[in-house]
Amino acid sequence: MDDGLAAMDDGPAAMDATAVAGMVTRREASAVDMVTAALARLDDVDPRLRAFRDTWPDQALATARAVDRAVARGERPRLAGVPIAVKAWQRIQAPQTERLRREGCVVVGLTSVPRPSTDWQTWGHTDRGPTLNPWRADRTPGGSSAGSAAAVAAGIVPLATGSDGAGSLRIPAAWCGVLALKPTNGRVPTRDPSGLAALGAVVRTARDAALHLSVLLDEPFTVDDDVPAGLRAAWSTSLGFAAVDPEQAAVARAAADRLSEAGVIAWRPGPVRLLDPEPAWREMRERPSPSAAAQLRSVNDARLREVFDRADVLLTPATPIPAHGHAGPGTALSVSLTWGFNVSGHPAISIPAGFGRDGTPVGLQVVAPHGHEATLLRVAAAVERHAPWPVLASASTSASAQTSAPARPAARY
Repeated sequence: MDDGLAAMDDGPAAMDATAVAGMVTRREASAVDMVTAALARLDDVDPRLRAFRDTWPDQALATARAVDRAVARGERPRLAGVPIAVKAWQRIQAPQTERLRREGCVVVGLTSVPRPSTDWQTWGHTDRGPTLNPWRADRTPGGSSAGSAAAVAAGIVPLATGSDGAGSLRIPAAWCGVLALKPTNGRVPTRDPSGLAALGAVVRTARDAALHLSVLLDEPFTVDDDVPAGLRAAWSTSLGFAAVDPEQAAVARAAADRLSEAGVIAWRPGPVRLLDPEPAWREMRERPSPSAAAQLRSVNDARLREVFDRADVLLTPATPIPAHGHAGPGTALSVSLTWGFNVSGHPAISIPAGFGRDGTPVGLQVVAPHGHEATLLRVAAAVERHAPWPVLASASTSASAQTSAPARPAARY
């Protein structure tokens, strides 16, 4: 294993946000301790990974000291002392970031995103070069929340903000082996006039996804001891139109079948045949007004209502292709399984499902009816419980045996 990554097996870099906040509020560790560890990890890993476009160590430590003073006064912020990264397009003044900071998060820097002129959005740009996938240096991390997913997967921070207008959270989460939930469109106000984008975050555990969503929506979400049983589930490899790599489908389906074998879900057979949402998505992005896209949307909305009449959740592969090289994906559309749910507005989550033969992670996408984010969190927690690898295993952890891939590789950026 690369010497710079060995410390990932223990210490703050191997903790999730829930654990960090718990230690800080119990005063078992300080916010300064946690932020110092994150900054050290960043300095060690990011020269190769290039997940960050800008970092603010002095400001982060000053904020951490302020969190420690608040805790000493008896305050208990829900995310006390948690070091986070912010997607560069959102900036520190963004409403999501402000909500997280009010709950004790400490921003350490801005993460990479693509250049605005990039035709495909599955990589991150920095002035030092492209962001690397933490599992394989010759692959992209996905995007557009590229640096956010890479930073979480590499153990620099346990939570990083992002946004999802076509799969920009779910795709990098899938390719980096972490979690990301796109809430129901419109539940959190955004500045996107098309209505396609939703704010969210990349995290490493289902309980962190619940904690983040609690802060983002100001509603209680939890996955503790909440084991679902018998959720009605529909499966679709292609949603009726997408060309999907067989291995991506097989790994995602294997993760879903583990849930079925454990009694978490019960399959409900039936077709899932949507129209390709690309024309509607592009028209909504370019001309956010009633138009010819309305007919396509109406058909797909009706078909999704039929799916959710018989099922509580819809499961698919998160991406149709594996993480591609830095030259681009060719003619493949990495968004083909995700952007339809930006058009329809349904909440969707990408959960680590396993690994392909090339050693890169594969994601399982779970979609629920509008407003049913809690169901997605319960499924994510169940996937973790029944996964054949440690929940907090990451791209720099040498790994245990997998059922769907060789042992998890050590990252070498």
